[in-house]
Amino acid sequence: MKLIDSIVDQAQELAALRKDIHAHPELGFEEHRTAELVAQRLAQWGIPVHRGLGVTGVVGIVHGRDGGASGRAIGLRADMDALPMQEFNTFAHASQTPGKMHACGHDGHTAMLLAAAAHWAHGRHRDFDGTVYLIFQPAEEGGGGAREMVQQGLFEQFPMDAVFGMHNWPGMPVGSMAVGAGPVMASSNEFCVRIRGKGGHAAMPNLAVDPMPVACQMVLAFQTIVSRNVKPLDTAVLSVTMVHGGEANNVIPDACELRGTVRTFRTEVLDLVEARMRKLALDIGSAFECEVEFEFERNYPATVNTEAEAALAQRVMRDMLGAEHTLAQEPSMGAEDFSFMLLEKPGAYCFIGNGDGGHRVAGHGVGPCLLHNPSYDFNDALIPLGGSYWVRLAERWFAEQAGQGQ
Repeated sequence: MKLIDSIVDQAQELAALRKDIHAHPELGFEEHRTAELVAQRLAQWGIPVHRGLGVTGVVGIVHGRDGGASGRAIGLRADMDALPMQEFNTFAHASQTPGKMHACGHDGHTAMLLAAAAHWAHGRHRDFDGTVYLIFQPAEEGGGGAREMVQQGLFEQFPMDAVFGMHNWPGMPVGSMAVGAGPVMASSNEFCVRIRGKGGHAAMPNLAVDPMPVACQMVLAFQTIVSRNVKPLDTAVLSVTMVHGGEANNVIPDACELRGTVRTFRTEVLDLVEARMRKLALDIGSAFECEVEFEFERNYPATVNTEAEAALAQRVMRDMLGAEHTLAQEPSMGAEDFSFMLLEKPGAYCFIGNGDGGHRVAGHGVGPCLLHNPSYDFNDALIPLGGSYWVRLAERWFAEQAGQGQ
């Protein structure tokens, strides 16, 4: 494994910083303390800072040895927000804020990008011609912070040719990374179906219009969309996750509500699923003489890596880790708002192995070290690897771009 010495030398300091962020989690668009910490460190290292995009977003500006004169630029992105959940861990750096927790490793993502920034604090380390924009993004966990930064002018204020992201991945061995071209994270979409019938006494159903069996029919019918309408070679997940209706065991309710999520990799598949859901819901409701309201909200689009940028990232990984530790990236049906940046710019989103949880010190919770699990903790062994990857990726990108321009 080829790590950068200056980053390895600062690993303990950066791990302490990561643990400080972990102990003080902040939800989306509320990352004021975290953003202040990041901005202070960047300024301390002589890196110009812009604040306020997406409310709490921070952008650090690292010019290469040419002062950025070449006009070439890339963006490296880390997310900063925590989740609204209670932490089970009791070790020293566990959350000090009830109901908030860094259960997805964004504290570690922030530390890895700061590790690269610390290396570039020394001008002699800026072995490239161009500009690197360090993007510390708020509100990835459902808030669409990437979308907000883009809409507020991220790419106009900081013109860049490509953008890259990274996420830790529990279950992948430490010292391994994965990247691939094409879809790597699914789109995230929500639906709500409101079914209104006519309430009555449960002993006299003939005098009522019961919405409950109508809801059951819809749940079963929705499952046929993926199995019978979506092409078998395409990927889609349709899950009804909430059924709300009724208040007493001898009362037929007036209404019932279904909620859930749909995940796909392709917009065409999503269009098909939404259209079929809408038709089935309205037609089934009509057949049972119920009124139906159907709502479908598209949240995050699919995260799709561009081929050239994914290939570049893979070359960097192989140089650093060897081919045996550079893995094929298995797409996930989870969602990621880095997708909004990839809608605007070419780029690649990779995974870095977080291990199996053996890194956790005494006081960790009883559950596994999975993302969004109350016993999760980021593995600090990743900080020098992730920081070194960011540096080598930028250097390689600029070198190859310069070579193509000759």
